[in-house]
Amino acid sequence: VKFNNCAGNKGVRYETSSLDFKVRADGTMYAAHHVQMPSKQLILMVTAWDPQILGRWEAIVRFLVTEKSQHSGHKPKGRKTVPGELAQQQSDTLLPWRQHQSANGLRRQKRDWVIPPINVPENSRGPFPQQLVRIRSDKDKEIHIRYSITGVGADQPPMEVFSIDPVSGRMYVTRPMDREERASYHLRAHAVDMNGNKVENPIDLYIYVIDMNDNRPEFINQVYNGSVDEGSKPGTYVMTVTANDADDSTTANGMVRYRIVTQTPQSPSQNMFTINSETGDIVTVAAGLDREKVQQYIVIVQATDMEGNLNYGLSNTATAIVTVTDVNDNPPEFTTSTVSKRSPLCAGLPGCTSPRIQSLLRNGVAWHQKAVGDGTPHATCTRALAHCHCHFSQPRGPREKMQHFAAAVDYEMNRAFMLTVMVSNQAPLASGIQMSFQSTAGVTISVTDVNEAPYFPTNHKLIRLEEGVPMGTVLTTFSAVDPDRFMQQAVRYSKLSDPANWLNINATNGQITTAAVLDRESDYIKNNVYEATFLAADNGIPPASGTGTLQIYLIDINDNAPELLPKEAQICEKPNLNVINITAADADIDPNVGPFVFELPSVPSAVRKNWTITRLNGDYAQLSLRIMYLEAGVYDVPIIVTDSGNPPLYNTSVIKVKVCPCDENGDCTTIGAVAAAGLGTGAIIAILICIIILLTMVLLFVVWMKRREKERHTKQLLIDPEDDVRDNILKYDEEGGGEEDQDYDLSQLQQPETMDHVLNKTPGVRRVDERPIGAEPQYPVRPVIPHPGDIGDFINEGLRAADNDPTAPPYDSLLVFDYEGSGSTAGSVSSLNSSSSGDQDYDYLNDWGPRFKKLADMYGGGEED
Repeated sequence: VKFNNCAGNKGVRYETSSLDFKVRADGTMYAAHHVQMPSKQLILMVTAWDPQILGRWEAIVRFLVTEKSQHSGHKPKGRKTVPGELAQQQSDTLLPWRQHQSANGLRRQKRDWVIPPINVPENSRGPFPQQLVRIRSDKDKEIHIRYSITGVGADQPPMEVFSIDPVSGRMYVTRPMDREERASYHLRAHAVDMNGNKVENPIDLYIYVIDMNDNRPEFINQVYNGSVDEGSKPGTYVMTVTANDADDSTTANGMVRYRIVTQTPQSPSQNMFTINSETGDIVTVAAGLDREKVQQYIVIVQATDMEGNLNYGLSNTATAIVTVTDVNDNPPEFTTSTVSKRSPLCAGLPGCTSPRIQSLLRNGVAWHQKAVGDGTPHATCTRALAHCHCHFSQPRGPREKMQHFAAAVDYEMNRAFMLTVMVSNQAPLASGIQMSFQSTAGVTISVTDVNEAPYFPTNHKLIRLEEGVPMGTVLTTFSAVDPDRFMQQAVRYSKLSDPANWLNINATNGQITTAAVLDRESDYIKNNVYEATFLAADNGIPPASGTGTLQIYLIDINDNAPELLPKEAQICEKPNLNVINITAADADIDPNVGPFVFELPSVPSAVRKNWTITRLNGDYAQLSLRIMYLEAGVYDVPIIVTDSGNPPLYNTSVIKVKVCPCDENGDCTTIGAVAAAGLGTGAIIAILICIIILLTMVLLFVVWMKRREKERHTKQLLIDPEDDVRDNILKYDEEGGGEEDQDYDLSQLQQPETMDHVLNKTPGVRRVDERPIGAEPQYPVRPVIPHPGDIGDFINEGLRAADNDPTAPPYDSLLVFDYEGSGSTAGSVSSLNSSSSGDQDYDYLNDWGPRFKKLADMYGGGEED
């Protein structure tokens, strides 16, 4: 092959797409080894690469494979073929349907040829369509033949990748091929005559896309994570990285090789790891992995195709993160052997520490150099005092420990503690570590005194006494103790809770006295116990206080007399099985309650004469009639009830007994129940008579009211009918002048001709003011039966309707007058005015009758004014 890069071809290198052939620097191609060619032709891609300008050029080379002649000295007969034509014919033309003739002149049909595959390089630059091969049949000399191809890439998706000239049989590729999209195509070639009849059997065509190195290796992950124990030996497996190349893996284009580019940090060596170039396995290659020095390595791995050739291959990189895991190879150590510190403790409470103690232990005690993964450290402490117990907790970090006391610390008992602290790993050390697995340190803690709250030695304190003790009685002394023996402090007492306000406490000595009588039956007592809470406070800085609870158990005494139950009862007037069961209730408790004694008093004597009590048991008795008959009514029966206390208490209670007549079942009848309420037969009759009289009076009053209402409607007017003004109120649609005003010529009035509503009417003289069209108001209707009280209302309603009637004259409409000229004999109406003088005499109105009496009263006789 010849190539010219316009620079003398200095440094130009050649490569082929096949491992079987190579190109020398002068462009000569040669077989790299013995090659057995399976087909008649071979297509290769030759690439020229200039490393100086990083330029690449490609060219397609076709090899024609010829068979060796068996008779080297014999020349074939026939037309002499030009070598160029022979090569063109054999490389471009396929005769899959060639016919052979036998020696005797007969033509025998030989089976169809097996067409070798057609190789097409991918990513070809064209021009397109690009001819691949020509297919023809021997029969095209005899008849006209049409060629066609079918299959994927021709008439099946992807469509029209390949095409064929139906006349010449030349087959073309129409666009660049991509082997990663499709590596091969299977087509069938057909030959038919002009009528569409099959001339030859279909021939299979196999087209293979030759791979080019156009894809970089791609790692499955951009970041890989792995781990390895510290101190691992060389050759220890860490992780595997994998990259895939989309190119053909059977060629150098798809053969990926791995290498490590960089390692960070490069400690203790720059080559702590190596990678298998073919498998991608990363292993350790050097010793010295120490997690305490380097906890993590970042390794950049490169994958290159073309079997790792950095000059021709394409590369890609990924990151491998190697974490060095910890093993227990360092025992814990204290940074100092002795620590001394004075710190206050939180009032000696268990489990409590102060910031100074935490700072002391953090600064003075260093735990192991390992992380939490080494194993939880186990710490113990020895001390000079047997009652002190201490343990450790982890406040912030794995290397810091905070010491606090599990028991209370008391300055008054111990002012200092001498501790020996030992630390060790619970997990054993790794094999091969020749060091002690534990460390010790001495700690001296001085306790600083703080003000502690007073406390009651006996809390809760219980005392027992009888109820009813008088006010001012001393019950007990409830005193507190101040634990601060080295501080001169005074303790003061006060009440914190006293629900019934029964107690007082002395502020200086804690003596408790009664402020009221203690009653066991009070609501403040629960289970015979009364509780009160007191406060004891010192005068320290800052002051502290403590509380104590006093419980008073009250012993019952017989201070409540029994009460009779029930308070009311009912019994028949004749003795029978109907009796009254009675009992008693006592607020005290045993033995100051039952058994009870029930008895009737001797005074008045009628009680024992009419009633009797029968004892049932210690708590119940029966009250019944002693006589054969007792008149119905309500009786107050006194009964004396006595309890069994020491001394016993008694109470005289009264029970209200209703005595009533009973039916055959022993139940009170209705009349009997009324009679039992305390009313006799005469009283009942009197009540019924009063009710009847009251109902009769109500009935008479209703009848009288009905009659009065009827008279009010039927009674005539008290005045003369001629004087009834309601008969003289007339309604007129229009009021004209009197008889003297009727003598005038209406024709002299001019009718306006400019108003439409006037022009549309019939000729003649008529009024211009029009009556509005609308619903007329409803005037009041005169009552059929007049009543004097309705006259004023009737007149007012009629007046109001007339004032609001728009249809009554004069109408509120526009009046049009014609100009009548000048020289009228009539004077101006402006000269008319009303006289306000009072010289006119209106006394003649008194002679006009009662109809003008009101006007006479108003204008005549000034005396009334």
